Order: sequence, then C-alpha cells, then structure tokens
Amino acid sequence: MAKKVLVVDDEKLIVKGIRFSLEQDGMEVDCAYDGEEAFRMAQENTYDMILLDVMLPKMDGFEVCQAIREFSDMPIVMLTAKGDDMDKILGLEYGADDYITKPFNILEVKARIKAIMRRTQNSNPRERNTSVIEQGDLKMECDSRRLYIKGKEINLTAKEFDLLELLVKNENKVYSREDLLNLVWGYEYPGDVRTVDVHVRRLREKVESNPSEPKFIHTKWGVGYFYSQK
Repeated sequence: MAKKVLVVDDEKLIVKGIRFSLEQDGMEVDCAYDGEEAFRMAQENTYDMILLDVMLPKMDGFEVCQAIREFSDMPIVMLTAKGDDMDKILGLEYGADDYITKPFNILEVKARIKAIMRRTQNSNPRERNTSVIEQGDLKMECDSRRLYIKGKEINLTAKEFDLLELLVKNENKVYSREDLLNLVWGYEYPGDVRTVDVHVRRLREKVESNPSEPKFIHTKWGVGYFYSQK
C-alpha cells in the first residue's frame, strides 16, 4: 500500500515541488496551505507522515502540531526557515519527531522521510518480545502502543513511546544521552542530545505526578537516564 503524506506550506511552489518528488517515489500526497486546513485534514485522514511548515496563516505549525498530538502520534516533521536552535527545540517540545531547515535539498527531505517511516513501521519488532508490560502503576501495551498510568491512558508521541519502551524493557540500565539518541532516533539522525533531554522532560510531564521528583524516569547525574519504579 502506498505511503500517504500530508505536505503543509503556504508557499505553493514548495508544496508543488515536494509533492511531485514524493509522487515520483510512489507516495500518495495531500496538500494544505494554512494551519486550519492542515488540522482538519489530519483529523479526517491517517497519514504515514506530515511535513509541516512553521510559518503558516490561521494557525502556525507549532499550534497545528500540538493540536494533532492531542489525538494522534503520526510522525510530524517541521519545516522551518529559521536556523535558530530554539525554534528547532520548540518544535520538538510541541511533539514533532524531526525538523528540516529551509532551504533544503529534496533528496535530504526524502531520505529523512523514509528513515522515519522505516523506524515507525518496524519499531524494532524483534525486540518487542513482550506485548504487555505491567509494573506497579505502569502498564504498556507494546503491540497497540498504548500506555496507562494508574489505569488512565496517557497519549504519547511515537518517539516518546519508543524512548519509554526502551527504558522500561531495560529496567535500571543507565543509558547515556548519545546511546538513547542512536537507539531511538537512529545513527543517521542529524539532531543532537538535546533532543533526548526534551523528550525526557515531555515524558516526565505526562507520566509523573511530580516531574521534579520522578518515580519512573530517573537521572544518573553525569551519565544519563534510566527507568525504575521505587
């Protein structure tokens, strides 16, 4: 089945170029030119990938990304014309899986899309030998990728789930930020270890009753992060 991509940008020439290139690779491409249209289409369809520009009319890309994350973990790659690191980190804070800075090479865009699709599709199935994990207040249904804390379902992005699953399946093992970046995002990922810090912070905000005193995701100062229920 063809992969389905939503391309969102108010510059129609950029949309046209990306659409043509992706369709050449056999993908099905929908297009939106403002934030409200993008959000509506994301509600009405299931996409294997959303390419989402930051600077959009009606709703900006960060608002759209945050709104989509309220109901879906489909992969989102932010397109930003700014090289400012804070904009990139802000995109990740709102739940984006990756970012690409304009001007970009369409070959790079396609390579990043395919890499994320592979990771999302595979999700390390050979490592997922336990479909349900229950430890204290935490329950993970790995096949359906659902998380419950004290019986309440917690909505995680794809990368947040991957990160938590790795830590939970290796309880008390301390991973450096570099190790987590490579294992969860892949060796070809161009980001840096701050991506890990952002996702750990987001995870703690979602799963911890008091993020400043975590019960699940702990920091080993000077080393990295580990999972343990005390």
